[in-house]
Amino acid sequence: MALRVLRGMLGLLLLAQASVASAVLSIEIIGAGEHQIPVAIVPFGGDARLAQTISEVVAGDLQRSGLFRLIDVAGKSPHELAEVSYPDWQVRGADALAIGTVTAQANGRIEARFRLLDVVKQIELAGQAVSANDDQVRAVGHRVADLIYEKLTGDKGVFSTRIAYVNRQGRKFSLIVADSDGYNEQTVLAQNEPIMSPAWSPEGSHLAYVSFETGHAVVYVQSLHTRQRLVLADFRGSNSAPAWSPDGKQLAIVLTRDGSSQIYLIRSDGSGIRRLTFSGAIDTEPNFSPDGQSLLFTSDRGGSAQIYSMPVGGGQEQRMTFGEGNNFSPRYSPDGKGFVCTHFVNGKFYIAAQDFQTGQVETLTAGGWEKKPSFAPNGKLILFASEARGRGILATVSSDGRVQQHMFTQSGDAREPVWGPHL
Repeated sequence: MALRVLRGMLGLLLLAQASVASAVLSIEIIGAGEHQIPVAIVPFGGDARLAQTISEVVAGDLQRSGLFRLIDVAGKSPHELAEVSYPDWQVRGADALAIGTVTAQANGRIEARFRLLDVVKQIELAGQAVSANDDQVRAVGHRVADLIYEKLTGDKGVFSTRIAYVNRQGRKFSLIVADSDGYNEQTVLAQNEPIMSPAWSPEGSHLAYVSFETGHAVVYVQSLHTRQRLVLADFRGSNSAPAWSPDGKQLAIVLTRDGSSQIYLIRSDGSGIRRLTFSGAIDTEPNFSPDGQSLLFTSDRGGSAQIYSMPVGGGQEQRMTFGEGNNFSPRYSPDGKGFVCTHFVNGKFYIAAQDFQTGQVETLTAGGWEKKPSFAPNGKLILFASEARGRGILATVSSDGRVQQHMFTQSGDAREPVWGPHL
């Protein structure tokens, strides 16, 4: 733990901030990867005519990951392969070089052509041409950044994904969906009663969430395209903690209709409810394994809040966390090899990760008010709720704990974050 705190302190010395007024979130980057890849992003030819340049989006995405070191491109502006002098970039210390062009088409759309080059081997790693509306420049930039990330790290990028969270301003609660960098925010629901536990459907078209608009906790499912919503669970007592199955056909929810909080399965249309746990304790916060065969959940059946696992088809529960303190809010890693959770000990909340095979637990954050972890779909970043400067914020930490981001809303307190799937 001392090493993790020391890393966080050293990371403050590497603080870099990216903030743009039109984004709902301003982002501070703390720390860096152990081995940063030096990459040069040359402004695309014709990019300057756009309101937001593609190269700026790409550079911002790569910088936020903490895995790349951006090389100064001043004085060099190749846009085509024939214009590239590899020795020039080798002298500057670049391992990779991104070049491209943007042209306006007769139908009002734009076409972006992009190449990623290996400066050391002097070969082309990837190339792509994308046609898009002129208001989709950021989406094109995210796509290019994802391609660079994948080619240079071997992992799929998540810059084109979205996040959801709840923002509270006084008595007003808003359920927000935004791009992973905080742009293109959309308000899914706004009301004067609490909103909790948003959960993405596997294909990213719907959100399940809990609303108190009727005076008690009710689970809804809402389409992000049509804005239509379905009352999924409105039983006597509390209805909470929705979690989608990987195939999107059912959800796990928590109900108190039969007494204490217990976990149930329900079809995505609200039919076919089936009780899954039968303890006299509080069982809550279910989360499906990537193969849909198991559930992680939180229970106090052992005297303190801990993480348990059980088959979705029913069967014996198995305790997963031990030792000092409490553990709750479990979330499977996308590869199914472990999970993250909130660990509470000595008055502080931490984000911790545990490996299924070894049982090894690693604390990823320095501690404070850190809750509700959620994996990015590539498993390399974890989104969670935190506090800074006297209000609630969103934060991310890399799966190795080296890189963190603080994401500040323009106003209000951000809570209940969850990372969406690949689209």
